Amino acid sequence: MGARTILFIGGSLNQTTMLHHVARELQEHDCLFTPFYDDGVLGRLAAAGWLDFTILAGQARRRTLAYCKEQGLPVDLAGGSRRYDLVVMGTDLVVPRNVRGRRLVLVQEGMTDPEDFRYRLVRGLRLPRYLANTSMTGLSDAYQRFCVASEGYRELFERKGVRPEKLVVTGIPNFDNAAASMSNDFPYRNYVLAATSCLRETLKYENRRRFIRRALEVAGRRRLFFKLHPNENVERAAREIRAWAPEASVFADGNVEHMIANCSALVTRYSSVVYLALALGKEVHADIDLATLRSLVPVQNGGRSARHIADVCRELMN
Repeated sequence: MGARTILFIGGSLNQTTMLHHVARELQEHDCLFTPFYDDGVLGRLAAAGWLDFTILAGQARRRTLAYCKEQGLPVDLAGGSRRYDLVVMGTDLVVPRNVRGRRLVLVQEGMTDPEDFRYRLVRGLRLPRYLANTSMTGLSDAYQRFCVASEGYRELFERKGVRPEKLVVTGIPNFDNAAASMSNDFPYRNYVLAATSCLRETLKYENRRRFIRRALEVAGRRRLFFKLHPNENVERAAREIRAWAPEASVFADGNVEHMIANCSALVTRYSSVVYLALALGKEVHADIDLATLRSLVPVQNGGRSARHIADVCRELMN
């Protein structure tokens, strides 16, 4: 097989870094990157500044472009410079028109939203998938292969209606080697870590005061740290924590994996970081049933997920 051209469509920084791991395993091919985009109505709304809270624009787009520049990755905005042999995406909630019908590999990003009323409404009325966020992941059927985190997720997606022959359990980069985070230079140990979510930034309801109270209850006499979500309004979140948990420490930056590795307990709502804590055997307090979460924990394969996904890409291009 000669060199092929592959387009990697980023999104959140997590999606972009995951796909970069896969591209590193495909160095015999021409791999180009683009921030997430849409070449329809959503793209026009994003360009007008209406969707800065999504991965189509705003902070997510800036971070993807900054990461590509920092890593020296070739960028082809919106995949407009050539016709690609393969497209690799971290979400299918929106599938740009210029990649529909091409060979496409979807890679699961992390935790998917629960199947709440929005999920049922969108499925029942056949509304645009993005209105129910990640609970609709995998339901475009626009791809040839869907690389998923674990057997538990394979069963979840199959139950939702994803075709079994398209699902491949590969594990997912960034969540497949929790043990590696135990070697770190974060200076603290044996604290309770409260990892916040960016629910409000994506126009969802969150009672932040209740979350902070819950974290205080779990911590008891233990020291309490808050790690803010990268997409969160830092000033607002820090002000709330100072008001309702004045003795807690707040971290807007830093490696959350290392913070989880060193904590004695994790408190969160809906965040993929819960899987790292469970893989490390930490005490976990989350909004989702722990038995369900344990069944979904990504395969721990020592960081080989990117290689497995690259093999799926090669097989599809052949």
